[in-house]
Amino acid sequence: MKGKDQAMRQASPRFALDHLVGSRLDVQAFFALARDHGVTDVLLSNSFAPSVPAARVRSAAADAGVTIISVNTLQRFNEWTHARKAEAIKLVDYAADCGATALVLVPVNDGSWPAIAERHGNLPVALSALKPILESRGLIGLIEPLSFQTCSLRSKKEAAKAIAAVDGQSVFRLVHDTFHHTLAGETFFSCELTGLVHISCVNDPTFWIYPDRFLGGSDNGSQIRALLDGGYAGPFSFELVEEVRTLDDLAGALTASVHFIQRRLLTREQLVAGVVNVSAPGASPGVTSEQPSEMPPVSLSPASKCLPDRYCGEPAIGRLR
Repeated sequence: MKGKDQAMRQASPRFALDHLVGSRLDVQAFFALARDHGVTDVLLSNSFAPSVPAARVRSAAADAGVTIISVNTLQRFNEWTHARKAEAIKLVDYAADCGATALVLVPVNDGSWPAIAERHGNLPVALSALKPILESRGLIGLIEPLSFQTCSLRSKKEAAKAIAAVDGQSVFRLVHDTFHHTLAGETFFSCELTGLVHISCVNDPTFWIYPDRFLGGSDNGSQIRALLDGGYAGPFSFELVEEVRTLDDLAGALTASVHFIQRRLLTREQLVAGVVNVSAPGASPGVTSEQPSEMPPVSLSPASKCLPDRYCGEPAIGRLR
């Protein structure tokens, strides 16, 4: 059975592109960028709505042969108010009309909820209210915990408990962001409840996309392999910060990053199978049996369960997620 399970697992990531990758591109150009990279899954920024009609987005996606897996995002979803309900309905309707299958849900991230009881109480209230809105339109809610100390929902484990509490396993899934997983010091993996993975980074986020910096600070390779080995078969989306959007050769950088991840995962598989001689000429520098596929993780200070750089203390400015 073990051999059968290993044979059935997804061998390599199914990549997706977030509109954040090319926020300067219009709908057709963004979908073309994905198609030209052999990517069929895309995440749509809700900056398109309502300026770009949903029917136009759906038509452009069909023409390009891509699938819109989600609209990104409903902010402060766990602060449930009449205004938030109206915003949620508007976004869910737009997502459904443009052919998306999910809506990303981002929690309050400004440090305004210091009381644990208040945080824990508001989360199931919001999920219970969102559940029928999503169900009636056939959409999934993708909950994205953020690792910052100022965030009201830092843990995937806490989100999973709240999903179970409202019997929402058929409606809600988790977003596993490698940045936030590492930064929160989280060890919780729930492959069956994960609906989307963001490939991100911890230190020096400005240049994370370049191949020689891709895993700088975050153990992306280990997390990707653990998710695949655990049975996750969903998309792995590139999650970019603002500065990367101005790259002159965005297409080239994306291609290099995809190949880099694939090579790292292959090297890890070969090491496990005893195929790669790490001392042989041409072997990846710094790769050992103890560290088969990624650069050394960034050293976080004891006080930092938030990013130890310019984003620390201001997570909602410059880097929203």
